[in-house]
Amino acid sequence: MTTPQQAGLKATLQSDLTEAMRARDRVRAATIRMALTAVSTEEVAGKAHRELTEEEVLKVVAKEAKKRREAAEAYIGAARPELAEQEEAELAVLEAYLPAQLEDAELARLAQESVAELGVSGLAAMGQVMKVVQAKVAGRAEGGRVAAAVRTALGA
Repeated sequence: MTTPQQAGLKATLQSDLTEAMRARDRVRAATIRMALTAVSTEEVAGKAHRELTEEEVLKVVAKEAKKRREAAEAYIGAARPELAEQEEAELAVLEAYLPAQLEDAELARLAQESVAELGVSGLAAMGQVMKVVQAKVAGRAEGGRVAAAVRTALGA
């Protein structure tokens, strides 16, 4: 697998797709193909075709990973472990392309720092603090986790 530092994430996905196809790794190939399709769809969305930036490609892959996570949870809730297992396998492939997720303690620390930086309190400041924390987190934690940490930091 090529590392994202050596090439753009989209190029990395394309070369990894070729490797997965050669290795006859069906789950990995199908998952990477799905991620590339989502990237292509995003590129042609809107009025004109455009190349996505690295950050935008990363967001698309993160969104696809979130879909897999939510689907696996839904399948587990519906007592369909075989389908949940498939979604989790796809999630594992996608997570290899995402930055390491922040631990809860680190996320809480960032939220506390941001609240102190802004000198705010109460739920009314939630949006302000979320904006600052999201910039610091930069894709290393899902929005729901960030919101929970900010809510706790604001004492709500």
